[in-house]
Amino acid sequence: MDWPHDPDGEKGSEGRRKYGHAVIAKKIDEEADFPLSAEEFVAEYGDHPVRIDYETVVSVADIFEHVDGSEFEDFPEFHKALGRALRSADYWPYRLEHA
Repeated sequence: MDWPHDPDGEKGSEGRRKYGHAVIAKKIDEEADFPLSAEEFVAEYGDHPVRIDYETVVSVADIFEHVDGSEFEDFPEFHKALGRALRSADYWPYRLEHA
């Protein structure tokens, strides 16, 4: 995919130092952006790359295809919805073993 900026540059995953939630979270101002509209967020950032792991990069829009909810009142609500979306899309690189 032709990204608007380098997925591993300072606008992306910062040289592969930031992944998933961290890449998306740095696009948000907790004080000014809430309530946050998912539609507006995707309109602004949908084509931006998000590094999932050392070999996988997807777009913000790809992740938001799995996000439940259209508006989020605060950052914790948004962060939880994003986590559920990453797991349901199998973009979450960590697996918990259940006994």
